[in-house]
Amino acid sequence: MTSEARKISGYILLSVPTIIYGGYFLLTVLSGQQEQLQLTDFQKSMFRAGHAHAGALVILALLVQLFADHIALSNTWKWIARLSFPISAITISLGFFAAAIGREITEPTGLIFILYVGIVILTLGLLTLGIGLIRQKKGSL
Repeated sequence: MTSEARKISGYILLSVPTIIYGGYFLLTVLSGQQEQLQLTDFQKSMFRAGHAHAGALVILALLVQLFADHIALSNTWKWIARLSFPISAITISLGFFAAAIGREITEPTGLIFILYVGIVILTLGLLTLGIGLIRQKKGSL
């Protein structure tokens, strides 16, 4: 593992307590302990989706750090691959949360665009990593 992979992985792991707290909050909402918030079913669904995407994408971001050590691309493209996954974890989950914030929200607000920005960032990272791995010579991993 390179020092870049180690450092980025460390930062990613430091973000996990926020996901844990989000899960705790979601559990209190879904168990009826947050009735004063008066959340709609749509909002609960969006919060669930945001939390699930954050967790899954953070795991993927950790895995990508190992793969990025072995891609056949310039340092700039390696950094794009390394950073696009944790950034997309933030923007995609934020897009779900932001699009559902407010009173009596039953459909996405204009802040849903944050989700789409995250999707573009994730796609860029996936393509960069995939191309870099395909270009790597056999036996270099």
